[in-house]
Amino acid sequence: MGEGRPNFEASAAAQPAPVSLLDQIPVASAPTVHERPALEAPPPVQAVPTQAQPRYLNRELSQLDFDERVLAMAEDESLPLLERVRFLAILGENVDQFFQVRVAGLKEQVLAALPQTSPDGMTTGEQLRAIHQRAGSLLQRSTGLFTHQVCPALDQQGVSITSVAGLDEADHDFLAAEFRARIFPVLTPLAVDPAHPFPYISHLSLNLAVMVRDPVRHQMRFARVKVPPLLPRFIALPDGKRFIPLEQVIALYLVELFPGMEIVSQHPFRVTRDADLDLVDEEAADLLAAIQNELRRQQRKAQVVRLEVDAGMSDEVLGLLVRELELEPTDVYRVDGLLDLSSLWAIYALDRPDLKDELWTPLTQRRLQGAGVEQADIFEALKDGDILVHHPYDSFTTSAEAFIDQAANDPDVLAIKQTLYRTSGPVSPIVRALIRAAESGKQVVALVELKARGDEQANIAWAQALEQVGVHVVYGVVGLKTHAKVALVVRRETDAIRRYVHVGTGNYNPKTAQIYEDVGLLSADPELGSDVSELFNFLTGYSRQRRFGRLLVAPVGLRSNIIRMIRREAARPGGGRIVLKVNSLVDPEIVEALYAASQAGTEIDLIIRGLCTLRPGAPGLSDRIRVRSLVGRFLEHSRIFRFGPDGDAAEYYLGSSDLMPRNLDRRVEAMVPVLDRSLQDRLAQILDVELEDDVLAWSLQPSGSWSKVPTIKGVNAQHAFEQLAAARAAATNGNNGHTPDA
Repeated sequence: MGEGRPNFEASAAAQPAPVSLLDQIPVASAPTVHERPALEAPPPVQAVPTQAQPRYLNRELSQLDFDERVLAMAEDESLPLLERVRFLAILGENVDQFFQVRVAGLKEQVLAALPQTSPDGMTTGEQLRAIHQRAGSLLQRSTGLFTHQVCPALDQQGVSITSVAGLDEADHDFLAAEFRARIFPVLTPLAVDPAHPFPYISHLSLNLAVMVRDPVRHQMRFARVKVPPLLPRFIALPDGKRFIPLEQVIALYLVELFPGMEIVSQHPFRVTRDADLDLVDEEAADLLAAIQNELRRQQRKAQVVRLEVDAGMSDEVLGLLVRELELEPTDVYRVDGLLDLSSLWAIYALDRPDLKDELWTPLTQRRLQGAGVEQADIFEALKDGDILVHHPYDSFTTSAEAFIDQAANDPDVLAIKQTLYRTSGPVSPIVRALIRAAESGKQVVALVELKARGDEQANIAWAQALEQVGVHVVYGVVGLKTHAKVALVVRRETDAIRRYVHVGTGNYNPKTAQIYEDVGLLSADPELGSDVSELFNFLTGYSRQRRFGRLLVAPVGLRSNIIRMIRREAARPGGGRIVLKVNSLVDPEIVEALYAASQAGTEIDLIIRGLCTLRPGAPGLSDRIRVRSLVGRFLEHSRIFRFGPDGDAAEYYLGSSDLMPRNLDRRVEAMVPVLDRSLQDRLAQILDVELEDDVLAWSLQPSGSWSKVPTIKGVNAQHAFEQLAAARAAATNGNNGHTPDA
């Protein structure tokens, strides 16, 4: 473990002699994987890569592999019921995004008649066919799980997702009144006939395809009824324990929408469209206006990439939808169950703590604790050395958020500069602090990324709110997204002007900071402060700055520096050591550098949450590379890089960048070295615990399949980090106020 890393049970003031990592990690009380047959993956095929087997795994199928690991969490019967519902909702969101971005991109290649082959050798058509098969299997498994396992289990706990067939007379009376008072007024049936063209079906909308018959003319007609997205997806019945999907309530009373007509059939369907913002003119004089125009265009013109329909829909109705939406048969997914699993967030939100994990309350490490109820003076604390925070175990509120809040209130602070990619909007404490700082006369710069996918409209709204109070709002560099997570505070002190910085791996968003695992560095290091100043000058003005003293910055040199350090480990006498923790590894140059390092004798461990195109453990190619993925209660999101063996020779970095071409070539990213030895020990501890985990971990095989790591010692990394946070919060100050674990 190394000196300075606290025992889970002991305080930092009275640490025992270093012992093995496993001795410090409590054994999980939950059943082992061997006792959870639902989590067991089929035995991996131990295929040995040959020349015919590609060096890379397919990027798109790797994403679906991750979604299967999420589904495995929903299948885990040892989890509280509503946590299983939460993983089903996460799966639904993930697959939605996959289709609206990745599948949309593949379909654009087909439409453009630009044949492309992925690095693993698959053509665009082959990828689309493989996606259809894999996504269909995921959909079948997930809806079957919800219908046949999760719903009956919820029913036993007093939470029932019921259907029309299960309603009594009192229920019908209640729903009839509810329909007429709250639902009927916002419904708009749209007929399709020679006088009424087929209506536009909006992105991710839930609809009813209704066939009606005119009893006088004996004609069959099609109509579409949109399920209003502003109404609750599930209607609570009077007992508060039973819930019925909104589309079933609408279907029950369709006769009131089509008086005098015979309702022949009705079936729900859902459309997914291309949602990837395509800004043609990134050099537009007004980038904000250009993005607003593109969002409006996208709402009406985006291509349909997926159609989900009720399994009982007739071939006649399905054929009409496929024809009008200009789809291929492989774009259609029949669903025998609830459409749109992401709507299950409404069920997870029920006030049933007995069916959820125990709430985790982030803690404040000693150096950030003030006296009594007072907030710590972060600027004074940083004069004693850098501070590393690990969210959500360490509190975001009392660290990154408090850093900006204190700067806004401090009369000696002259300027605050911050990048903002995704926040919780104008209600965010950080945004409110920036507004307060601007109103008090401080120079405030907010670099807002308008092209943050899915948040474009929200970012535009609060960017305009910031501008109205005098914040200098800029939108970054032409042609690049700004993904770096950095903040700079310039403060007047008795002896000089001093700069304080925060560099992190996660967004400045207090909501996601409670569920995303991230790390951040707070520092008063002058050279790092100078670097961050230069970075903001690059982002807000005209600068060709390419060299920094501390920071590694994309796109000007991050990839080359990472490859340089990989090659250095490959050349290290006796063999090097590399540990990388990222969300995605896709970049071919870095994959090839890692292959070469493995062949040179370097031991490499990769902790990859999601996408991985590197094939590990292949004889002669990647024998010394191991890849694992952790999927648990919190989303693994931090990026931590270690180069070098144990001891003083190892270098550690943290930052915003994943190892993907988009991050390294088309985004502004920032990685910062962690130089303080005690903080290096903290990062080493995070990596070591995640490498020892045998409860949440999955292992990538040479064949490309993922298998669950057998639970033998019961090491749950996320539980371990909770205990470490408790130890940091309880530790007494020592070493001139700088606790060993910082």
